Amino acid sequence: MTDIKKYTMDDVLINLHKGAWWRYTDWNNRTYANLRVSEGFDHTLPTEEELNAKVVQLQADYDLKDYARKRETEYPSLKDCIHALLDGGDTLTNIQSLRQSIKTKYPKESE
Repeated sequence: MTDIKKYTMDDVLINLHKGAWWRYTDWNNRTYANLRVSEGFDHTLPTEEELNAKVVQLQADYDLKDYARKRETEYPSLKDCIHALLDGGDTLTNIQSLRQSIKTKYPKESE
């Protein structure tokens, strides 16, 4: 099963600056209007438009890699790959064929 992630303004803020430099005046209503810089930090808040644009960008980047997450769930284990490399012959050919069929099933999206 593929995991689903929906990015939020919080993700962007955490991505921009590590640490607790920002806070909400009301944690139950996490909106830009309630966003403040914590005392003692010399940061300025990005504009709401900048934050929203970054949320869209992070979500698009995440969604673009959905094929990779799907492939990972079906690929042979590292242990199986190592054994195939060591055994060679049909074992290696079979595992390469399996990996290729998974790549075909979940093609990489062109960027």
